[in-house]
Amino acid sequence: MSITSEISEFLQKGRMNNVKELVKKALEDGVSAKEILNEGLISGMMVVGEKFKNNQVYVPEVLIAARAMNAGVELLKPALVSEGVEPVGKAVVCTVKGDLHDIGKNLVKMMLEGVGIECIDLGVDVSGEQVVEAVKQSGAKVICLSALLTTTMTSQKEIIDALTAAGIRDSVRVMVGGAPVTQAYADEIGADAYTPDAASAAQKALEFFA
Repeated sequence: MSITSEISEFLQKGRMNNVKELVKKALEDGVSAKEILNEGLISGMMVVGEKFKNNQVYVPEVLIAARAMNAGVELLKPALVSEGVEPVGKAVVCTVKGDLHDIGKNLVKMMLEGVGIECIDLGVDVSGEQVVEAVKQSGAKVICLSALLTTTMTSQKEIIDALTAAGIRDSVRVMVGGAPVTQAYADEIGADAYTPDAASAAQKALEFFA
């Protein structure tokens, strides 16, 4: 088994210390940071994402795997910079105005990072103005809006309206999700995509960067 396959296997099991040791060893052995990232860390996280989508693993396992991935990425960062490896793209993620739930948003962020997308995490209770400002500052091409309450779903539309008013709606792709959100609602408010789970969100976001 190759060292990148081993990294992937340990990441899927959430074995952070093993992941860190093997990332260090791979770098010492001359494996490129890009290969370690893609073949080891990202491929492992994609397996976790697929299992999560199919209800084969649950939130705790995803969190542990993401922690292992983040530890590996931290070690890789200097080498990635020196190799000039860029993220696939940038995405703004947030829970919308009036909503303080962050588990769904955090899972989406982990899955996006797990496929190589850099995330600008605005947290919870986020307004349209904050999203517009973040897009202008970061140049993000994808926006992920989470709402877990039926009463806050309207805030997703308000953010889309704010993007339109700011003249930047056409330069971004807006993805919506959350327990009460449906494809029909996404169509109604003019969102570009709706996904039922975090793993699907990551795959859809990748399509927008293709």
